[in-house]
Amino acid sequence: MEFKAKDIAALLQGTVEGDSEAVVRDVSKIEEGKPGTLAFLANPKYEHYIYTTGASVVLVNEDFQPSQALPCTVVRVKSAYDAIATLLRMYEEMVKPKHTGIEQPSFIAEDAVLGEGVYVGAFAYIGRGAKIGNNVKIFPQAYIGENVRIGDNTVINSGVKVYYNCVIGNNCTIHAGTVVGADGFGFAPAGENYEKVAQIGNVVIEDGVEIGANACIDRATMGSTRVCRGVKLDNLVQIAHNVVVGENTVMAAQAGIAGTTKVGAHCMFGGQVGIAGHLHIGDHTVLAAQTGVTNDIAPRSMYMGAPAFDAGKYRKCYVLFRKLPELYGTLRDLEKEIQTLKSIQ
Repeated sequence: MEFKAKDIAALLQGTVEGDSEAVVRDVSKIEEGKPGTLAFLANPKYEHYIYTTGASVVLVNEDFQPSQALPCTVVRVKSAYDAIATLLRMYEEMVKPKHTGIEQPSFIAEDAVLGEGVYVGAFAYIGRGAKIGNNVKIFPQAYIGENVRIGDNTVINSGVKVYYNCVIGNNCTIHAGTVVGADGFGFAPAGENYEKVAQIGNVVIEDGVEIGANACIDRATMGSTRVCRGVKLDNLVQIAHNVVVGENTVMAAQAGIAGTTKVGAHCMFGGQVGIAGHLHIGDHTVLAAQTGVTNDIAPRSMYMGAPAFDAGKYRKCYVLFRKLPELYGTLRDLEKEIQTLKSIQ
């Protein structure tokens, strides 16, 4: 599949500088560019690569000003990052396999309701009372439990398990191995043992959510664990019982949220963030990787460290922490001087 620089510019409402007839057949990173590929430059840290790249065409921001001659044709767009994302989505739609129909062997309960254009892969299971929307794709070995609801255009990848009574919205993607609706971690002390507390709620995943591979979203003790519209969860994320994750929040891999915590909208959590239970995390909060949160956090805060520190204060403290060996040495020298002065007196 070939595209000319002028065609790419027209598609992205950009402008060409260089050879408008330059042809690309593939995409590449700018530092690994080869003739016939399209690359992009969005981060100024990578600017030096554009002067040596082998890519034939490079997408750049409108305000990009080269400091030397360029070896490639450039297409200026409003946002190079957004533009390449658009092209990659289009490319994916063109090249990814088209799955249709009901493969065998698979099991679909007699009273399950499937919409139009549904794909069910081999060895998938769809339980009693399930309702599957239009154009849903359920890949091989997925398990859809009793009375599960899945909205239109949602993709359930191989090996996903959705327990009974859970609800998944429209235009969601759940990647391989994820479990939705396993029991919340609820146990009450009973002498020297623990008594299991029944987990009778469910999980509700709203529209436009994407969940990475091998994530776990636990069902509520009562009511619903809720992942709100537009949330993006990375691989290996743990969401405990009765947690609410606000709209358009994103979490990197291995983040874990303990039970009944409420996470606000538009938050950003780095990898391995851990949040204790029964807390409230305000909207637009940013937590750096490995932050450990044990108290409520106000909206528009930025925290890092464990236990969590205000990010600005943490950086100042860390500067001192790195100097502790020197400071300790200075302290020892001062102690020796004091002891010497005392002995003279």
